[in-house]
Amino acid sequence: MDQPLSFAITSDGSKTLFNPQIGEHYHSRHGALQESKHVFLESGLKYFLKDGLTKASILEVGFGTGLNFLVSAEYCGLNQINLDYTGIEAYPLSSDLIFNTEYGQYLKPELWEAFTQNYELALTEKIQLDAHSKLQIAATTLLEFKSAALFDVVYFDAFAAIHQPEMWNEEALSHISSFLRLGGVFVTYAITGNLKRTMKGLGFSIEKAPGAPGKREMLRAVKL
Repeated sequence: MDQPLSFAITSDGSKTLFNPQIGEHYHSRHGALQESKHVFLESGLKYFLKDGLTKASILEVGFGTGLNFLVSAEYCGLNQINLDYTGIEAYPLSSDLIFNTEYGQYLKPELWEAFTQNYELALTEKIQLDAHSKLQIAATTLLEFKSAALFDVVYFDAFAAIHQPEMWNEEALSHISSFLRLGGVFVTYAITGNLKRTMKGLGFSIEKAPGAPGKREMLRAVKL
């Protein structure tokens, strides 16, 4: 019998989940909220928006608890930026687990309420969560994901390559990169020589950016 997912408190006080089948937490134990903000919001979305853009589309690999979406939607709502967000999640969490992350304490109440009330609907269709954010969660694997649209930013938040090597090989990275428009930004918490070589071979410029707490560096890549 499979062991259930269990919550853990990370160093910044925010919760994450531990997946015993994979053998890994959904977020950094050094701080789930800190990691989401640093790696994805600061180094990804805000980097893309740095020239004053007022809209962005994001594709996330590994939607998980929705924390990366929530910190992004919170920022966009506060700064009048229109956000179109698609998450890929092969194993969507239950509504109860989503609610019990208690991420609402870090957000405007109306955003958390809209997210928790519409989470299951977002698994079947794109929904307008508030005045600035749209959300759709594709309950499929990375390689089975299809989209006619191109995206401005990819949040690559798969489990680590040591646990899920198939998520980090050239086939997977090439597939997800095909949905990123030219000039688009790819960010992930990891950085390895193989990852850098693969992304460079796929036509990206590579940057070693400062990592979140617990990691010295992370990867940011721009599609040329």
